[in-house]
Amino acid sequence: MSSLDAETVLLSILFLVIIENALEIYISLRQVKVYRTALKVPAELTSHMGEETFHKARKYGLDQENFGIFKAVVMDVGLLCLELYVGLIAVLWQLSEQVVERLQWDSKNEIIVSCVFVLISNVLSTFKGLPFKIYKIFVLEETHGFNKQTARFFAWDQLKGFLVTQVLMIPITAAIIFIVQRGGDNFFIWLWIFTGVISLVLLTLYPIFIAPLFDKYTPLEKGALRQSIEDLAASLKFPLTKLFVVEGSKRSSHSNAYFYGLWNSKRIVLFDTLLLNKGKSNDSDLSEDEKGKGCTDEEVLAVLGHELGHWKLGHVTKNIIIMQVHLFLMFLVFGNVFKYPPFYVAMGFQPGTRPILVGLLIVFTYVLAPYNALMNFAMTILSRRFEYQADEFAFKLGFAEQLGQALIKLNVDNLGFPVYDWLYSTWNHSHPTLLQRLNRLKELKEDKKLN
Repeated sequence: MSSLDAETVLLSILFLVIIENALEIYISLRQVKVYRTALKVPAELTSHMGEETFHKARKYGLDQENFGIFKAVVMDVGLLCLELYVGLIAVLWQLSEQVVERLQWDSKNEIIVSCVFVLISNVLSTFKGLPFKIYKIFVLEETHGFNKQTARFFAWDQLKGFLVTQVLMIPITAAIIFIVQRGGDNFFIWLWIFTGVISLVLLTLYPIFIAPLFDKYTPLEKGALRQSIEDLAASLKFPLTKLFVVEGSKRSSHSNAYFYGLWNSKRIVLFDTLLLNKGKSNDSDLSEDEKGKGCTDEEVLAVLGHELGHWKLGHVTKNIIIMQVHLFLMFLVFGNVFKYPPFYVAMGFQPGTRPILVGLLIVFTYVLAPYNALMNFAMTILSRRFEYQADEFAFKLGFAEQLGQALIKLNVDNLGFPVYDWLYSTWNHSHPTLLQRLNRLKELKEDKKLN
């Protein structure tokens, strides 16, 4: 192996990082232009969105996009390229070995060193990202009226998030290294099976045991809305076992709804911000800007009709299958190329040192970067198709008007800007835009009349 090979690998990685981010920034700048030039409310929304709200949404979108571009330039181009060039990964690995030696553990045991490496890397990553998180929440979101977090809540939330991440990541890291070391020539198959099982386990356990550590979940009170949701679920044979409201308003005024669970045990979660006046019959406890926000019971049902459409149409299952095939292909490539010495020398390691975890990082993040970009784009296109199908499912349930009203209301409440550059939307949006969804509902109504 020559130093030229390692230099070529490093330059290729730096080139990919710069090109990928340059493309992202270019696409974002196209949308920035739209925010600056789209000054009139679209005709379809003039009766739903006032000039003041439209310009608030435009300013919010512009601030978000500019912040995203700044973060990409600083973190994803400048800092990352500097870290790669100076061989930070190798430095952190050496530091991990030194920590293990000081603790009088076996520094030749790659599993132990890898676990310490993960911990040190996560500490560094947390501190690198912290200024941007603080600015986003306490400046950007605060300025536009969405942040509900106090400094104390934020600090405790970050600490809990960090600790939970380590509790999950360190054992998984140890298992991955063990499988690669002991799995033989076909270790990638066992690695794929392991990650598949872990994904399903976390998909099941996270909402039950981990999510409640961060937000308060309470059963939806008995009443007309709960009964209507239960009736809708029963009519679709959706195995609803629990129905929760999450107190998302302590974190943000953005709203959402989702379901989770495998097989015959499903749970539906509604954000309190989704419900009209947070679901409270007495709005005296609400601030003036909170009053009147949220969806009516009929609109909430329409939103859930859309979400249950994803389940009925098998979208979740299809996504899981696609991602498992995707993971298998990535592990297959990893199994065949991770021993290539120049990868590690390019990262700053001495010849002969090839940590498995670093190899996984190099292959997944950089070697497969073009494939990942294409895969993400394909999944974005598929996601939009699924969203249209779920909208049509809700339409067939009789929620045409209510779904349209809910989409508009949620867009207005969340200061969603309704105008987008076509390339920006095609590349980034996993959901069709508001205008695209409203136009599709209109087409479905016209087709129904004709038929």
